[in-house]
Amino acid sequence: MTETFKALSNPTRLRILMWLKDPEANFPEQGGHPGVPDDLKGGVCVGSIRDKAGISQSTASQYLDVLQRCGLLLSERHGKWTYFRRNEEAIAELARFVGGEL
Repeated sequence: MTETFKALSNPTRLRILMWLKDPEANFPEQGGHPGVPDDLKGGVCVGSIRDKAGISQSTASQYLDVLQRCGLLLSERHGKWTYFRRNEEAIAELARFVGGEL
């Protein structure tokens, strides 16, 4: 849990996780590239996350890596594009921990 709380201590990483709760409301339509399936399961391309957050590509990649390493995000690679979505099971586990253990 310590790594999860560290990941969430950064305001931009926290906002990314919040935006991904409702990707259709927070990001433009995803996909449309050759080799990318129609059903991205709510996944959002790194470039869209970068643009919304107003950060560089390298910072976006680093932030998403931190969130993925602690289990809060899942990723799928399609060609040269990587799509991220929330790991709802891990988020539910975090909510149970906060609600029951703290």
